[in-house]
Amino acid sequence: MTVEIMEGRGVGKEKDHIFLHLNHLPPDVLHERLPGISETAKVFANVDVTKEPIPVVPTVHYNMGGIPTDWRTQVLNIDSKGNEYVVKGLMAAGEAACASVHGANRLGANSLLDIVIFGRSAAITTSELFKPGQKQPDLPPGAGEDIIENLDKIRYANGPIKTAEIRDRLQKSMQLHAAVFREEKTLKQGCEKVTEICKLYDDVQVTDRGLVWNSDLIETLELENLLICAKQTIFSAENRKESRGAHARDDYTERDDKEWMKHTLSWSQKPADDIKLGYRGVIHETLDKKEMETIPPMKRVY
Repeated sequence: MTVEIMEGRGVGKEKDHIFLHLNHLPPDVLHERLPGISETAKVFANVDVTKEPIPVVPTVHYNMGGIPTDWRTQVLNIDSKGNEYVVKGLMAAGEAACASVHGANRLGANSLLDIVIFGRSAAITTSELFKPGQKQPDLPPGAGEDIIENLDKIRYANGPIKTAEIRDRLQKSMQLHAAVFREEKTLKQGCEKVTEICKLYDDVQVTDRGLVWNSDLIETLELENLLICAKQTIFSAENRKESRGAHARDDYTERDDKEWMKHTLSWSQKPADDIKLGYRGVIHETLDKKEMETIPPMKRVY
């Protein structure tokens, strides 16, 4: 699908999708064996699959990565010398986290197992490190005021560009430049385009000023996170000169363990910020070799 679209054989006004034909199948077969697809096509594309083709695009199954943590769900960062340290009191689990435990995340299992395993680990860690009534350090003066200030700034934003327009441009750019198959030229173009799109957030418009069920405000706050994550994702992808797992590059087709057996870390605070990249070492040894021997990395073959 991606190849067809990238080589200009897409359909539609912007030639950004292709058609999936199911209308050659008898209607009773579609209703009996593909009821979910038939309903989804009708709801989201207003297409009757018995008569019309379905407009489709390749989608992202799962965006790997997240907030770096150890196996106890404690969030990790690195200092100026590249040494890991625990961010005290901050934990992450589930799809927000990147515990880097092979087979224990959604990629190797599923999201329910992920949150059950690491949710339990978070509870155990919390009970060990924190006790009821434990004294906490005083908050600095004005703590939280910057968050309230940002909320009000966005709630009263009156720029010329609607949230949905920026989100749509971001989606199309990421689908085109950071899709299934990647290469230097398209990734660099994507970095430039996403950078320009991120600048548009300063001109966003929020029309609902209320504080009750304000979906316009929520979607605009979510857009800020989307822009930050997308920018970090595509800059990290352009920087990694190899193919590994779901990161498949046509110009670097092989995995390069000598140079790239490491996790990419990225930092930014706001959509318009430059992306800072760093690295974290891969843990090769199991916690208890008596329970589970270490399995060396191997080439994926089919």
